[in-house]
Amino acid sequence: MLSYPAATTREEKMNIIHHIKDRLLQLHGDDILAIGLYGSIAQGIDGPYSDIELRVITQDGVSLPGHEFIYPPFKIEIGMKQKRDILKAAASVDDSWAIKAGAYVHLQEIYDPGNLLAEIRKLPLEISDEAIKETMREFMIWEPYETMGKIRNNFQSGNQSYLPLGAKDLTWQTAKLIGLANRTFYHTRARTLEESLSLPSRPSGYDELAQLVMRGQLFETDHVYELCEQLWTGLNAWYEQMNIEYKLKELPF
Repeated sequence: MLSYPAATTREEKMNIIHHIKDRLLQLHGDDILAIGLYGSIAQGIDGPYSDIELRVITQDGVSLPGHEFIYPPFKIEIGMKQKRDILKAAASVDDSWAIKAGAYVHLQEIYDPGNLLAEIRKLPLEISDEAIKETMREFMIWEPYETMGKIRNNFQSGNQSYLPLGAKDLTWQTAKLIGLANRTFYHTRARTLEESLSLPSRPSGYDELAQLVMRGQLFETDHVYELCEQLWTGLNAWYEQMNIEYKLKELPF
């Protein structure tokens, strides 16, 4: 029988983090501008089995390989980005902004002689309202509209087995939109649905379906389908309230 690694203390995690920092600086010296810790450990909400996630910022023109590995009992991710690239990434917005922005905002200094991480932490919070709305418009076309079409097709064809997956997808996609609409990023992926339910702007029909998904109670497929339709109606009304129009009245060419 396979065994899971023994639980670790925060002190043990920080010891290995500083060991990794020292090793990276020994190998690459002045090519490294800063090293930041992100994820649950940086926020102080980690559990004994949480990953160690590090962001290394290098001089422009210096490209170093990232690493993702098991160093028992730790799972360790080390992402490498040149300064210009991480500044651009931190200042950009896409459909996953509410999931990813925390990785920049919560960066904790491990090595930062030039105070670069403070500059990076500010950038996700400076995204314009126009950029948020345009991202929401595009994402509605790319994912939720298509997902709802699949849900309807499979329900009408009698393929009930797809509905739990479709409901999960629609709920997750809506949670991302809720984060964008509220200009709020989630602390971890594991808490996304829970945290989304506390945000002030949410589409009608979301709460009941999200709670069903969180409880894993997706067996009554007729009810699941009904909740998906209710959320879809709520999503479209919500977009109208925000003056986000994603449907065209004529061809774009």
